[in-house]
Amino acid sequence: MASNQHPRSAGPRPAPPSPRTVLERLAAGVSRGTRITHTEHLPPRLGRHADWPEPIRAEVIEAVQAAGIERPWEHQARTAEHALRGTSVVVATGTASGKSLAYALPVLSALLDGSEAPNGRGTTALYLAPTKALAADQRRALGELAAPLGNAVRPAVYDGDTPVEEREWVRQYANYVLTNPDMLHRGLLPAHPRWSSFLRALRYVVVDECHTYRGVFGSHVAQVLRRLRRIAARYGAEPVFLLASATAAEPGTAATRLTGVPITEITEDTSPRGELAFALWEPPLTELRGERGAPVRRTATAETAELLTDLAVQRVRTVAFVRSRRAAELISMIAQERLAEVDRSLAGRVAAYRGGYLPEERRALERALHTGELLGLAATTALELGVDVSGLDAVLLAGYPGTRASLWQQAGRAGRQGQGALAILIARDDPLDTYLVHHPEALFRQPVETTVLDPDNPYVLAPHLCAAAAEIPLTESDFPLFGPSAAELIRHLEQRKLLRRRGSAWYWTRRERAADLTDIRGEGGQPVQVVEAGTGRLLGTVDASAAHTTVHEGAVHLHQGRSYVVQQLDLEESVALVEEASPPWSTMARDTTAIAVLETDTEVPWGDGRLCFGSVEVTNQVVSYLRRKLLTGEVLGETKLDLPPRTLRTRAVWWTVTEDQLDAARISPEVLPGALHAAEHAAIGMLPLFATCDRWDIGGVSVPLHRDTLLPTVFVYDGHPGGAGFAERAFHTAREWLAATREAIAACECESGCPSCIQSPKCGNGNDPLHKRGAIRLLAELLKGG
Repeated sequence: MASNQHPRSAGPRPAPPSPRTVLERLAAGVSRGTRITHTEHLPPRLGRHADWPEPIRAEVIEAVQAAGIERPWEHQARTAEHALRGTSVVVATGTASGKSLAYALPVLSALLDGSEAPNGRGTTALYLAPTKALAADQRRALGELAAPLGNAVRPAVYDGDTPVEEREWVRQYANYVLTNPDMLHRGLLPAHPRWSSFLRALRYVVVDECHTYRGVFGSHVAQVLRRLRRIAARYGAEPVFLLASATAAEPGTAATRLTGVPITEITEDTSPRGELAFALWEPPLTELRGERGAPVRRTATAETAELLTDLAVQRVRTVAFVRSRRAAELISMIAQERLAEVDRSLAGRVAAYRGGYLPEERRALERALHTGELLGLAATTALELGVDVSGLDAVLLAGYPGTRASLWQQAGRAGRQGQGALAILIARDDPLDTYLVHHPEALFRQPVETTVLDPDNPYVLAPHLCAAAAEIPLTESDFPLFGPSAAELIRHLEQRKLLRRRGSAWYWTRRERAADLTDIRGEGGQPVQVVEAGTGRLLGTVDASAAHTTVHEGAVHLHQGRSYVVQQLDLEESVALVEEASPPWSTMARDTTAIAVLETDTEVPWGDGRLCFGSVEVTNQVVSYLRRKLLTGEVLGETKLDLPPRTLRTRAVWWTVTEDQLDAARISPEVLPGALHAAEHAAIGMLPLFATCDRWDIGGVSVPLHRDTLLPTVFVYDGHPGGAGFAERAFHTAREWLAATREAIAACECESGCPSCIQSPKCGNGNDPLHKRGAIRLLAELLKGG
């Protein structure tokens, strides 16, 4: 419920210096100033108020005013008015614009009405958050706001951390249940008869941070919401959907696709905003040489740790957002060591925050950040999503977060009390990051992306049809709800004996729970437990899909500032045994990939060649890992691994080139493999600028003569079963995507290729062969025909 309208302070403290002053201090010193490639100054903005919507209960208005909010912003009032009229609505405005209050107003008013029913629960509401942390934070904020309403509003969190003895109370008495899509999928919907009184009175469903529901995860959530609508209808309820999103292109269209109901969008942000200084920061090149002799840039991890240290010394409250759990731990550890050298009392005021921590660890860190006990936090996106961390002065982004929506969501974490704020994007050695810090217009002048999801993906839809049949037997009247491919899929599931038809309905007849057929986060399989070998202590978990690359034997695993080395990975038991150790290196897995075309859905001429989209089968095997020196990234050695191959049926975009095109581009047979390979790497690196993904969501293969196309071919595929919509987006934006790819390679200052343009951190071939100039000529020729 955080908002600039009712600032809360963690206690008096000296006014922080202005964002420009902080940035000037950071830029001081030898070579520091040259690392800033661009600074964007966003001026403060005045807010526009509106009157309270008339149907809102007077008691609710009084409670909100008691919290320090005299009048709503215009976008809050418009959102509430739609909701009160029974129109589903998405509010897509900036961070700290008061989206929480926009949906809280109609919800609290309706709950107050419902409290006057004989059972005290004539109206209920359901709140969905993508993370447990956000749901817990919203529960706390809502409790504070609704305190003057007494027992009329009874909010409760219902998730995996909720004690068993509390769950029955939540089912029977809570009228505002806060949960996440995972618990809705596995816990609430399969047990809907026990939730009948709650579902019968369901008036509103709040879907917070809905822009995060993209790709495979978003597609699963879309089907979970369709199951929720079906069960609610069974109990006579037709809830209104209230969605909140970061700024995104066409939020109404994306929200409609997510929920399956028409959604009205509110996009004009009428809240005030403090000054924001946003700097783009490129770490310097080092004297080291990486793979194939390429120049090595100082890592974003090392640069971020240094900046976090400097900001903590200045007492500037900062969150550093990073892309991985490993980086969060590493940045925290380095900053603590450096702060101890300056002032030992500061070392304990920096910490890491990431998924995989135990619930009590996460809650303690959230409290410490909220109160100001912590000055700095290195966090994964688990903290990005709306958790109230009022009082932050600065945000560091260790690498582009994958989408412009996430970029602004993270940058908006600072300045949430209306004060000026500083945001710094620190470029990784990556084609997209390098492109962005030298093309600031791509960040500050272009609209944010459209959220990509595909609810009709058969790998997504099939298990939800089984889950729906287990909840209430399916009939043909349900087919329109689940999409155009539901009828065919149900018959396929019947043939596989997952569903059984009796009369006019299909039933789930197996003993196991249908909801356990799928992991809605697309992670697949049971999480691998990371266990300390000597003590048997559970340190945390790793997603099954990431186990081959992150907890293979010999891998360095970081947890709570301590480093461990994996002694054994047992894939059958889903356990990785580790021992504490502090080697002066990190590890990175290497793999090999082969691809086969299963079906071509669409193809268009592309010069003499073709641009295609369709289904493929990818075979991947982790074969070795590299040891890299900490901070510098220098390769120390490679160790072979013996892990089983994995296959993936997914969707891909691919393009072919002909001999005439190769001749025109002056690509000889010796240069061709390296040119294709370089173009593939750079294209993967640039796709996140056009689709809501990052390079780890997608993969690629380049082949001088592919057995299915019989031509030189480059493939880019979704890294999820059945696809995630990213490759399809690439197909439709191919000209813009490949033009940006060519420009990114050509603009790089290196001579023959480096991680900033054509080298990939996840290349299974050790970035060999690569030919930078060949890739530029090849893409230039390709674009002539596109």
